[in-house]
Amino acid sequence: MYKRFITIIIVLLPFAVHAQDRKKQDILIPANVIITAGQSNADGRVPVDELPDYIKSSKYNNCMWSYGSGDFLRADGSFSTFWPRVGRTALGDRWGFDAVVYYLLEQHLQKPFYVIKETMGGTAIDTLCTRSTHGKYWCADSAWLSRNSSASKGGKSLAKALTEHIGLCLDSLVAQGVKYNIRALLWHQGESDKPQAGHYYDNLKTLVAYVRGYLVGKTGDERYAQLPVICGTYSKNSRDRSAEVVEALYRLAEEDANFHVVDISDGTIQSDRLHFDARGAELLGQRVYDQLKEIILK
Repeated sequence: MYKRFITIIIVLLPFAVHAQDRKKQDILIPANVIITAGQSNADGRVPVDELPDYIKSSKYNNCMWSYGSGDFLRADGSFSTFWPRVGRTALGDRWGFDAVVYYLLEQHLQKPFYVIKETMGGTAIDTLCTRSTHGKYWCADSAWLSRNSSASKGGKSLAKALTEHIGLCLDSLVAQGVKYNIRALLWHQGESDKPQAGHYYDNLKTLVAYVRGYLVGKTGDERYAQLPVICGTYSKNSRDRSAEVVEALYRLAEEDANFHVVDISDGTIQSDRLHFDARGAELLGQRVYDQLKEIILK
């Protein structure tokens, strides 16, 4: 009996050591962080009861998120298990393309990752677009930023709201002892900039540089000067699609190897002729995930 017991231990010991090594390895590997930002199609406008069945049945287990939406919801840097919702409570729970991205990423990673999301519907970058929601803008022009405070503090700057939100979240992760690696910014916006489409290239380029510069300053990690950015285009049937805005996205991609454009011109939309419907949001989510997976597998 004693010899048999020793034999069992000898057989099982390598498996126990391997499991312990895997656990140590997982601790040493930084957790993936995804930043999501933009206007309504990033915020989400599809009712939750229209989520794909595979998400409804499995839900989310490893996606932890912190959500902010200008002055609608003030984030404190804490994270909770992801489930789609939006800042405008009158809309009820809604989801966008990113809900599909996070679900597919869960299946791929099989371990916790973090999402920092700052989105607000109907918002422009260019301050000449006067119909931007509550007069808030993604503008990252240094002179304009110097005159305006964060939207999360009652001001007009969504760019500051985004970076302040990122800072709170990163501080929260550090406080928890979580090592992190920011992998990408997922961006969907531009419909509200249609009236000033000719300025979109400069405006978005400035905003991307602002976010990247903030991350380098906050973390001291120069890699974030090249943070990958993944942008979706717009349905060809969208009433607010601008060919000039789309051209600006592709021009940025030509100049910047870490700026990626995902085409969704064939995406289906709701009767408002603006927001993706369930099928369109799922299709964009799958395509953004495919691009993101290439980045994460590098």
